[in-house]
Amino acid sequence: MGIFDFVKSVGTKLGFGEDEPKADDLKKELDSHKLGTDDVQVVVEGDKAVLKGTVKDQSAFEKAIIAVGNSLGVSKVEASELTIDGASDSKEPVFYTVKKGDNLWKIAEAQYGKGKGDKNNIIFEANKPMLTSPDKIYPGQVLRIPELD
Repeated sequence: MGIFDFVKSVGTKLGFGEDEPKADDLKKELDSHKLGTDDVQVVVEGDKAVLKGTVKDQSAFEKAIIAVGNSLGVSKVEASELTIDGASDSKEPVFYTVKKGDNLWKIAEAQYGKGKGDKNNIIFEANKPMLTSPDKIYPGQVLRIPELD
């Protein structure tokens, strides 16, 4: 897959007083979510994080991207060298950048259609463990939007 954009000035602060994220700090943040990313390497090139290695499934692939991308100082995540174990082809992820005034209900209606705000729990579940509460989203944060079954 390609390169995914994030808002550099928002996100989880890693390290102490540093503007540029360090690869070790991003790797610790990624591993803290226990996504099965033990074999994933993180390389930092300026404000871009490059993910290399293998993950178990599409969900872990997408969560790895947002776990690293939603870190302060990261403006792009490159995942062209991140593969899914046993998959010959993966789907292009759908991400949404939270805007001021958004909540998960509004995002669900915007992504799934009018009257589907009650699907907000699907978005919340798809972004665990990075999201710990449906009320704790912030402008600039990037969320993964799963397909409806």
